[in-house]
Amino acid sequence: MKKLENLRWNPKWVTHLGCVKGCLEYLGIDVSDAWLYGATGHAFVINIHEELCPSGPTAWNYLPLLELGKNIGYVVDGVLSHKSAQDFAEKQRLAWKMVRESIDKGLPCYGWELDIPEFYVVYGYDEDGYYFRHFDNSGKGPKPWDELGKTGIGELEMHAVRPGEAADDAFTVKRAFEFALERSKSPPRPKSPYKAGIAGYDNWISAFETGKVNGFGNAFNAVVWSECRGFAVQFLKEAKERLGNELSPLFDEAIEYYGTTAVNLEGLSKVFPFHGPNTKGDEVKEAERVEKGLELLKAARNAEDSGLKTIEKILRKL
Repeated sequence: MKKLENLRWNPKWVTHLGCVKGCLEYLGIDVSDAWLYGATGHAFVINIHEELCPSGPTAWNYLPLLELGKNIGYVVDGVLSHKSAQDFAEKQRLAWKMVRESIDKGLPCYGWELDIPEFYVVYGYDEDGYYFRHFDNSGKGPKPWDELGKTGIGELEMHAVRPGEAADDAFTVKRAFEFALERSKSPPRPKSPYKAGIAGYDNWISAFETGKVNGFGNAFNAVVWSECRGFAVQFLKEAKERLGNELSPLFDEAIEYYGTTAVNLEGLSKVFPFHGPNTKGDEVKEAERVEKGLELLKAARNAEDSGLKTIEKILRKL
């Protein structure tokens, strides 16, 4: 067995960035959690299914995050496919080859759905398959390399992380804000049950008002997007310190708006607590909690709407 002994998953609700942070720590690349979430744009994303399916946090095109990651000093190489693709077996072999060669070079890896549908750091391999970590970091494996992607979802996704050269701060912030705005306004696929940006909040609110909300998914979405908005506030503060000068008043404005969003989403996550896989989410059947949830969601939505407008103002000056 070949392994990277000290590679760990960094506990995050956004397991994708928890993997990236763990890889960066292994490589000795010093990036704050806030800068990672903000510079990749993830801190400002929201993706909500019309009935709050728990897939919302991962069922969107997050691949631009990999490109944005280059701005903060790392490069992600990857192999992606779907089990329906004609060359799927070949992509499985390519992923297997990439991971072995990367680990042999001391480069950390991570991938999708080596167990439940989340991301995992891949810290080793043997002749049979992948060894991976997540949750308690105790380690599991081997996951047979030729079983990767053979799931109900059917996505094959494996990445290797290597050091790169960071861009300057103004460019990094500009690109992150451009992505955040683009993502917030992106038109949904025809008849898609998912919505982004303010329309995502409207999906969430509507699910409560119509009684079509998935209790488990609601609680999971709440903790994920609450984490993101908390890091959005910290990223804005860090960006203000790095860029400062005449932009400071606008950053203060954005910090206030996103601070309001973060507080309300954190409150929502407490009204509808997530306890892991065993969460039942029965709280969505309680009228008083639903009323409070709607109050918190509407406040978060309105503040974020103003926050996005402030980001547009900052972009015009960058």
